Amino acid sequence: MVRFKNDDSAYVGRYLAVVADGMGGHAGGNVASASTVLDLVHLDSSVHEDEPLTVLADEIQAANSLLSELVTTSPQLSGMGTTVTALLLHEQRLALAHIGDSRAYRLKDGRFEQISIDHTFVQRLIDEGRLQPEEAEVHPHKNVLMRVLGDVDASPELDLATFDVEPGERWLLCSDGLTAVLRDSDIEGVLRGTSDLQECVDTLVELTLAGGSPDNVTVAVIEIDEDPDAGSAPATAPLSEVSSRDNVYRPTAAVAAAPPVTEDEPGLRTENTAARDDADDADDADSERERAQLIRQDLASRPHVLVGAASLATETGEIPIVTKRSAERRAARMLTHKADSEEQAEQQTGDSPRTGWKRWLLPAFLTVVALLLAVVVWLGYTWTQTRYYVGSYENRVAIYNGVSQTIGPIQLSHVTDVSDIPVDSLAEYHRNRVEDTLPARDLEHAGEIVSELRDTAKAVLCPPVNTDSPTAAPSPGATAAPNTEQNSACGGEQ
Repeated sequence: MVRFKNDDSAYVGRYLAVVADGMGGHAGGNVASASTVLDLVHLDSSVHEDEPLTVLADEIQAANSLLSELVTTSPQLSGMGTTVTALLLHEQRLALAHIGDSRAYRLKDGRFEQISIDHTFVQRLIDEGRLQPEEAEVHPHKNVLMRVLGDVDASPELDLATFDVEPGERWLLCSDGLTAVLRDSDIEGVLRGTSDLQECVDTLVELTLAGGSPDNVTVAVIEIDEDPDAGSAPATAPLSEVSSRDNVYRPTAAVAAAPPVTEDEPGLRTENTAARDDADDADDADSERERAQLIRQDLASRPHVLVGAASLATETGEIPIVTKRSAERRAARMLTHKADSEEQAEQQTGDSPRTGWKRWLLPAFLTVVALLLAVVVWLGYTWTQTRYYVGSYENRVAIYNGVSQTIGPIQLSHVTDVSDIPVDSLAEYHRNRVEDTLPARDLEHAGEIVSELRDTAKAVLCPPVNTDSPTAAPSPGATAAPNTEQNSACGGEQ
């Protein structure tokens, strides 16, 4: 049988350029690349909620999750995957996200260099010094990928970077169908020697096909121009038009893809048929065309070029599973944007009861919480004032109303009565208990505790009376000084 299938997909718009190469030889390689590219095209905007590099990385991760969902619902797509190399322009900086072996080259200040790093088995051997670059071209496992999007267990590890852009520099994105035939020096020569971007990509594709490319070939070339009054762009639309304080950058781009590779490969022609069978049985040809039309309307809102499997899915509906999923995402996104726009309009006018209710919801909630907290605090404090305990106050035994704890600077008790019992007059055991506080059931019980301590103090302060020894007579003229404290502690006897 004959294989007529393009696993490559590419998109170039005002702010976004992306090339994806579905894993050849696996079922659904075209599904993986088309789905991923169509999931990213909504980033073709000058406004983003977060840093462009973060947004680009997050959306690629989301596209990977969607591929996993496709495999879950359509097991015949198991094993599919795709590379992704994407550029997102924001003001005067270019964000790059890359995974797989599609490549990104840059020609800037007369220097041509490969910016991306191939995530292949042979490249790892080269990085480890176990293989020379010239040996990689003939290595039997040169096409084995170590990182891809798609039906993989781990979260994809992306290479991420941001670059300052300058007028005159060029970027080239391509699938490995180009680099499998042309050397870097060949690519550099065409990129340097061809001023027209469309002619540049067409020449590269033609040279690749003439060299006998075994794979699909997709090339996108982007150039940064500084010319606010520039004339019409090339046949493909400008990638971006960004104004700054000093100049205007008008990057233009061209993209081209070779026709599907035709080769004798029995059994592979059925891959598109298998993808078609994954569509919901209830979807007929009319619904497929309607979904494709929805995607085309969304894409028509911005200048762009779409090629490869992604173009096939949107223009002809021949990959219905991609068309269906992409249309569902676009419809959900459009509804979300519509709801957000309506809410913003309501907030601006202030006429919506729903908006007013939301405006007062948080203050009302905080007020209720504050009132409940105040009630709890008041009830707790009221309960503490029903408690009593015996403790020490300025070296005297005293009765306290409240509890002995404090909350920050707030004391939860106060002195109700101070006795005449010195704490120092108590035995060590009783003195320690007083200093640690003695809880009481009520005020009467606290008075009983004080009375018991007074008896203990008397026993300590009053020595036993010795009736057998004679009382010493006072010396003539001497006056005995009364010991009122001891007399008081001993019952007031004279």
